[in-house]
Amino acid sequence: MPENIQQKIEDLRTELHQHNYDYYILDEAAISDFEFDLKLKELQELEKNHPELYDPNSPTLRVGGEITKNFPTIQHQFRMYSLDNSYDFDDLEDWEKRIIKTIDEPVEFVAELKYDGASISILYENGKLRQGVTRGDGFQGDEITANVKTISDIPLTLHGDFPTQFFMRGEIYLTRKNFNKINLRREEEGLDLFMNPRNTASGSLKMQDSAEVRKRGLSAVLYQFISSEIPAETHWELLQNSRKWGFKVSDQAKLCRNLDEIKDFITYWDEHRHELPFEIDGIVLKVNSIKQQSQLGYTAKSPRWAMAYKFKAEKVETELLTVAYQVGRTGAITPVANLRPVLLAGTIVKRASLHNEDIIKKLGLHEHDFVYVEKGGEIIPKIVGINEEKRKVDSREVEYITHCPECGTELVRIEDQAIHFCPNDLHCPPQVVGRMIHYVSRKALDIEGLGAETIEQLYREKLVENPADFYVLTKEQLLPLERMAEKSAQNILDGVEKSKKIPFEKVLFGIGIKHVGETVAKKLAKNFDSIESLQNATAEELIQVEDIGGKIAESIVEFFQNPENLLMIERLKSYGVQLERGENPNETLSDILQDKTFLFTGKLSLFTREAAEEMVEKHGGKNISAVSKNLNYLVVGEKAGSKLKKAQDIRTIIILDEQEFLTLIAAE
Repeated sequence: MPENIQQKIEDLRTELHQHNYDYYILDEAAISDFEFDLKLKELQELEKNHPELYDPNSPTLRVGGEITKNFPTIQHQFRMYSLDNSYDFDDLEDWEKRIIKTIDEPVEFVAELKYDGASISILYENGKLRQGVTRGDGFQGDEITANVKTISDIPLTLHGDFPTQFFMRGEIYLTRKNFNKINLRREEEGLDLFMNPRNTASGSLKMQDSAEVRKRGLSAVLYQFISSEIPAETHWELLQNSRKWGFKVSDQAKLCRNLDEIKDFITYWDEHRHELPFEIDGIVLKVNSIKQQSQLGYTAKSPRWAMAYKFKAEKVETELLTVAYQVGRTGAITPVANLRPVLLAGTIVKRASLHNEDIIKKLGLHEHDFVYVEKGGEIIPKIVGINEEKRKVDSREVEYITHCPECGTELVRIEDQAIHFCPNDLHCPPQVVGRMIHYVSRKALDIEGLGAETIEQLYREKLVENPADFYVLTKEQLLPLERMAEKSAQNILDGVEKSKKIPFEKVLFGIGIKHVGETVAKKLAKNFDSIESLQNATAEELIQVEDIGGKIAESIVEFFQNPENLLMIERLKSYGVQLERGENPNETLSDILQDKTFLFTGKLSLFTREAAEEMVEKHGGKNISAVSKNLNYLVVGEKAGSKLKKAQDIRTIIILDEQEFLTLIAAE
């Protein structure tokens, strides 16, 4: 290989790392996004042609694409403690008194914003990112290195004079803008909206496909240097050094010399937090001196030298105008309070969640009550109380509706869940539209061009009433629709045609049998080779399938007893939709593992977990999900944890390594 190729790759990596640092840390772009993308594509092509020059910290890995089936559990070398919370200045004064009493000398503090996200610990060795681990229980967490590398705020390589090995702790979060983008996409796909940025960020970190993590647009802030040897005398100095090394450190952090400065900092951000592009739920305070931190030490749960001041949830009073009732895809009825617009937490609030009939009764809600509204990290604020002193004498109590607001069908209440729902699933408009949106969604038939708005338009124009109608749409029917061009119409028709090749298990998920999610659909497709065999199965036969209980079995039987569902199935079949398994998907190679159960744990190196489980099934065995007396073999990879310990206590379980497993199935 020519030396100039290797040099070219190394130069591009260095240049792109520098551009990332300039853009994300210094907020100074030296080149345009277009120029950056050209250089990145050039590097990707060179790396593709020269895999022997692989670098785990190449800028190209920001794009993602690595699939992680399981996240290994990693012990934290340095425990990730939680912080004690305070909610008023009296708590802070008591905390300061305890500190001064212990060390008996002047104290400085660093005040930082408390980002509302997911904690992370990142190991750096020789200036390279080596490992990212979630907080977990503080003692151990999940390794999510591939996903961490997709976050542009987190450097893959460092600059300057940094220690050989250390950990950086920080918070991974979503900006309000990116959170809203995600929910907009989910709304277009007919999916439930995420409730808040914090939970969405946390959930994103555990997605198996790092390319999907990249699309979420996560951000990060690093706030704590951890090592057995600290190369500075103060936390403030460490923050400044971290910024020089390439870490994104909060611009709002402040060095405070006394409690009055801390109070001013807290008061300011309590009033101005909604001006930030991300959410915070308080302020973190730390003793600045590393020596003093060491003197103060830790309690069983928290450092004595740090404290979290939590902001109180904001609450306002406004008038209830009306109560509206929304019908979801599954027929569930959600009551929503329409309010006189009021400013709350930096936004104008017009609606508040009421959840269900029980909440309305518990509040004792009356028409035109003056209510207290709180926004506690959710999209839609909630009513937390009523100002009864302002209630009119003749006001009537809010009565929950008895019939569906969309189709007039009498509602049914699920007592143990406190939920009302409309049973008219085949003819109630929101349910009909929701069912079709579900059918075309990415995890089901994945039909390009058919978003929620388009389907609603098609339904209004009486062009579609169930998923089978998509397969008889014509370009002449589509073109008159609003915002529909020739290319858009053709994309829809092409997407519909392409969906005929989607495998049986995804079609089963897409047709919308109640309680049949992705996992259950896969189990059904493995055990029933066609829609006919599933249709003819009894509830008793269905319950024999792993993970299927009585509730799911009854729902499946009920689905196939409905003539309209049967007609839809017949139509889908006639249009060429895959309603039976592909050729020999579960063809067995032998019965050597007949009646034997297997479970895989730890990090597998010779094969993926999915491939291993497939090998078990192809040789007549069965995969189960937990260690119990029903388990015959536990196959362990690297860093096997609690499952291995539990299996060792059950003498009947045979423990194999990966090579022994391969030998077992080859012993035919």
